[in-house]
Amino acid sequence: MGNRIDQLKYRYQAANIVEKLIAINVVTFLVTYLFNTLSFLFNMPGNFIIDWFALSPNFNSFLYKPWTIITYGFLHSGFIHILFNLIFLFYIGNLFLDFFTSKQFLAYYFMGILGGGIIYMISYNFLPALKHQDAILVGASAGVMAILVGIASHIPNYSINLRFIGSVKLLYIAIVFVVLDIVQIPIENAGGHLAHLGGASIGYLLTSFGYKGDGIIQLVEGLFQPKKKKPFKTVYKNKPKSTTKTTSHNHQQKIDAILDKISKSGYDTLTKEEKDFLFKAGKQ
Repeated sequence: MGNRIDQLKYRYQAANIVEKLIAINVVTFLVTYLFNTLSFLFNMPGNFIIDWFALSPNFNSFLYKPWTIITYGFLHSGFIHILFNLIFLFYIGNLFLDFFTSKQFLAYYFMGILGGGIIYMISYNFLPALKHQDAILVGASAGVMAILVGIASHIPNYSINLRFIGSVKLLYIAIVFVVLDIVQIPIENAGGHLAHLGGASIGYLLTSFGYKGDGIIQLVEGLFQPKKKKPFKTVYKNKPKSTTKTTSHNHQQKIDAILDKISKSGYDTLTKEEKDFLFKAGKQ
C-alpha cells in the first residue's frame, strides 16, 4: 500500500500542469460523491461540499463564502459533465502548453473561471429572465473555454484532425463551441452557458492583449516570481578591487623611482627610508 501511494505521488509530481489539474478535479469529484453518499445514509440535508464550495448567485451568500467564485470550477454535476470537461481540457490544454507557459495556462484557466463566475452572478441578478431563478454554478467549463478560445486566438489556422470530419481549423472549433453556448441559453442551463461565454471572453482578451508577456499575463506571472534583489555584494566587491589596483600601482611607481635614482646617482645616495622600502619590496 505504501509503495502504491509513493508511486501515485511520483506520478503527480512528474505530471505537467494540465494533468495535475485533471487529477485535482477527479479527486474533488470522488470526494463530493462520497459526501453525497454519507448524506443519503445518515439522512442529512444537502451536501457539505456543494453547500460550501459551489457558487450561488445570491450576493449575501457570496459575501459569506467569497472563495466559491473559484472553487465552483472544481465541482461537477455528474460523471458525463466531468468526463467531457476533462477530456477536452487534456487535449486543448496540452496544445496550449506547446505555445504558452504553465504559468500562463494557470492564468487563463483561473481567470476564465473567475470571469465565468462574475458573468453568472451578474446575469442572475440583473437579467429579467433569470432574476428570480435560484440555481448554483459548478463545473470547469469556463476555465476550459478560456483555454480553448485563448489558444484559438493565438493560432487560428492550426488544423486538428477530427474523426469522421477531417482537418478543421482551431478557430472554427472555438466558434462552434461559442455559438452552441449562445443558442442553448434559452433551452437549458442558461447560467452555465453564460459562464462559458464569460470564460471564452477572458481567453480572447488575454491572448489579444497579454500573451507576449506584458499586460495581465505579466501581472499574474509576477505573483509566482520572487522580486530580484539588487546586487549589493557586487558593489562591495568592486571597491576593494579598485583600491587594491590603485595601491599596487603607487607601490610600483615608488619602486621605479628608487631604481631610477640608483641608476643615476648610485645606491649610496638613497635615504634610510628608501633603502628599507626597497629591502621590503624585494622580500615580497
